[in-house]
This record gives sequence, C-alpha cells and structure tokens, in this order.
Amino acid sequence: MAISASAGARNQRTHRLRTKLIVAVLALLAAICATIGIVSHLAMNNYLTAQIDSSLHESAARSAGPKGGPPGSPTEPSSGNPLPTGAPNPLDTRGQRPGTLRAVFAQGTPGTVIDSSVVQADGSAVALTTEDLEQIQHLTPTGAATELTLSTGKYRLAASTTYIPTDGKLVVGFPTAERDSTLNSLAWTTVVVSVAGLALIGLVGTLIVRRSLRPLDELSAVATTVASLPLDSGEAAINVRIPPMAAAPGTEIGDVGVAFNNMLDHLTRSFAARHASEVKVRQFVADASHELRTPLTSIRGYTELVLLSEKLTPSGSAALHRVDSESRRMSALVEDLLLLARLDEGQRGEPETVDLTDLLMETTQDSKVAAQDHSWALALPEEPVLVFAVESELRQIIINLLSNAAKHTKAGTHIRVSLETAKGLATLAIEDNGEGIPQEFLDHIFTRFSRADASRASSRGNNSSGLGLAIVDALAQANQGTITVTSIPGRTCFTLQLPSR
Repeated sequence: MAISASAGARNQRTHRLRTKLIVAVLALLAAICATIGIVSHLAMNNYLTAQIDSSLHESAARSAGPKGGPPGSPTEPSSGNPLPTGAPNPLDTRGQRPGTLRAVFAQGTPGTVIDSSVVQADGSAVALTTEDLEQIQHLTPTGAATELTLSTGKYRLAASTTYIPTDGKLVVGFPTAERDSTLNSLAWTTVVVSVAGLALIGLVGTLIVRRSLRPLDELSAVATTVASLPLDSGEAAINVRIPPMAAAPGTEIGDVGVAFNNMLDHLTRSFAARHASEVKVRQFVADASHELRTPLTSIRGYTELVLLSEKLTPSGSAALHRVDSESRRMSALVEDLLLLARLDEGQRGEPETVDLTDLLMETTQDSKVAAQDHSWALALPEEPVLVFAVESELRQIIINLLSNAAKHTKAGTHIRVSLETAKGLATLAIEDNGEGIPQEFLDHIFTRFSRADASRASSRGNNSSGLGLAIVDALAQANQGTITVTSIPGRTCFTLQLPSR
C-alpha cells in the first residue's frame, strides 16, 4: 500500500527539510552579519579618513602661524634652501605627532625641494629620501588628499600653496597606520562576533526548528509503525494514531496530522470490513466443501456399484465412467478447498524433524511411475537434509510441484529435481525444459483459481482447478518457507526454500 511505500522515505524528507531550514536561516544571518560588517567597515573607514584629512588641513594651516617656540631655540630646516627671515617655518616640528610629514617645493621648478621633514618618535625630524620626494613632488596643490606608500609606510597627503610664505608648494602628510590598525581590529572583531553570534543563533535556531518540526517526527514515526504492520491479510488492526499535540487543526502540520488520523480511521474500518467478508467467504467455502464431501462420496459409490453389478450398453458404461471421473475431480477440488480453509484458520499438524532427502526420493519415484513419458533426474546431497516442518504438508508441496511439472509439459520433457543446503537454508528446485510460463501470468501464479492452461496445455487432458500452486504457497508459508518461480521459454524452475537444521 501507499503508506508502506512512502513511510521509509518520510524520515529522510523530514530530516532534509529540517536541514534546509537551518541552513537557510544561517545563510540569511550570515548575509546580514556580512552586510553589517561591510557597512560598519566602510563607515569607520570614511570617518577615520575624514579625521586624517581634517588634521592635514589643520596642520597645514598651523604652518602659516607663529612658531611659538621657546626663546633662544630657533627652528632650523632639515636641509638647505632657507626660508625668508622672520616668516613662519612650515617645517617646524614642535608639537607635531610622530610620523608627520612636511615638504616644501619651489614654485615653477617641480624638482626643486626647499626642505622636508618627517617627525620621529623623540620629536626630532629627518629629511625625506629622494625616492619619497620624487613620489610626492607631482601632487597637485588643490588641497585634496591622496594616499601613497612611501619608504616609511602608507601616508595620506595633501598639497597646497596657501600656507607657505613664499611662492611654492607645501605637502603635508600623516601616516595611516593607526587608521589601518583600527580597521583591521574592527574587521577581526566583526568576524569573531559574527561567528560567535552565528554559532549561538544556529544553536538556538536548531532547537527552534527541531521543536517546530517535532510533529513531523511524530507523524513519521506513526507512518513507519503502520508500514511495518501485517496489513496484507487477517484482521489487520491499526491501533496507532498521531498524538493530539501534533494533530491540532489550525496549523499546516496539525492539518496534516488530522488528515492522517482520518485516513488511518478509514483504513481501519475498511480492513475490518474486508476481514469480516473474508471470514464469511472462508466459512462458506469450508461449510460448502464439508457438505459436498458426503454427496460426492455417495455419487462415486453408486457409480462404482452400477458399473460392477449391472449390464450396460457401451454408451451407458461410458457415461457412468465419465460421471465417476468428474466426481473424483470434484472430490479432489473439495479436498483442496478444505485444506486451504484449514490453513486459513491455522489448523495444522504438529511440526517435526523431516528428512527431505528421503521424502524427495519417494515422491520423485512415484512421479516417475505416474509420468513415464517424461525424463526424470534427481540430484541429492550425500548427507541427509533435515528441516523442522509438518511432513504431510511438505509431501503435499512436493507432489503438487512434481505433478504440475509433469501435467503442464509435453511428453519427453526433461524434469530435474535437486536439493542443496547453504547458509542455514534447504533449497529444493524442480526445473523443466518445457515451453515456459507467460511473464504476465507469473505475478499471480500462486493466486487461488489462477490458470494459464492456454500456454501450458495439459499433456494428460486433465483440467486444472487453479488451486495446486496456491496450496503450495500456503503450505510453504505455514512452514516458514518461501516458494518462487522463474520462467523463460525452455526453462521453468520452482524453488522452495526452508530453514534447515
């Protein structure tokens, strides 16, 4: 049924759904954290860069003011080309933070450096290297800031002509190491906080998702339980249901739980009605078969009496022989129906240890006598093969299979009977090289009253009741065995497997 076919995959689908939800939530949160981190990084970068630019302009403006130095401590430039006497020195390093860069270039001669300095940690100043001066001398004196990598590190520089007392160009720069360090710290802090937040949110999200999908787990567990129930025959009661908490209407999962419970209720009622109908049919068949035994026995007895005691015309004798033949066939059919009815009700003999080797030798020898126009072969192991079963039922199985092989194949057909044991199983195979069984018939060959005589015509003219293989299947199951068949033109094989001892 559909429940059995889908229950095995429902757990996997629920697990995949839960995983997808968790991954989707984490992916969304990761995207949000990444966006926040990028926006924060850009905002902090713009803020710190704006501070550096403001400091550049303020430092350049201070270059035009008074020196403010203590008396008797005149400031001297770091290299030649002195500035006009009494004018503010733009290269004055007093009070400047370490790393401050200043350089004055003569107007009209871009390659001429009036003076340059870089403030050191102890307050002293050193001149810029030639390579550094070559990089900054081409800066346009518009006051706009730009960034260059010099020998002492990365700098943000601005050039102007406003804050010097002579015609020339003043370049002021500040190192960006503090800004870059702050941004790196911010980036790492954002990463660490985001990862920790994602881990925490992932844990909380997992708990929330698991709790929200718990009704699906309960539904899956019930479906799995139903799938494992023996619903193919018998009373087939379904006593499990979705718990009320998982079957509360008003939510998507709750509606599914309600629908599932309604389906299980409907199936329970249907199985109960089917079982009641089967019980009535079986009882009717058993009663009818039992009641038919007596009149059939009487018919056969009176027929034999007339044939033995009365003088009949040839046509009358033939008619009575026909009556006797049909009454015997009907008696066999009634006995088969009674046997199936007893098996359905569990009425069986007592199991015992049976030697399949001896049983096969006896039944095969009987079949050879009954079907002498067939070629028979028997392959048995040297050691006895013992099984725990009802001997009369095993005998019935073997007789039916051998009779089926002989009755539905043409004269001269080779029939091979073999027995072997492996891995705790006794395997009996009855194989013939007849015309084979149509593939469309193989699926219901063990169904009661199923026949395919059109394709496997009886060589003896006997009409099959369609119960022989059904009895074989029922008896095999009753003895914890299985019966299978494979067939192609030129090879048909019935295989019976039983637990060996």
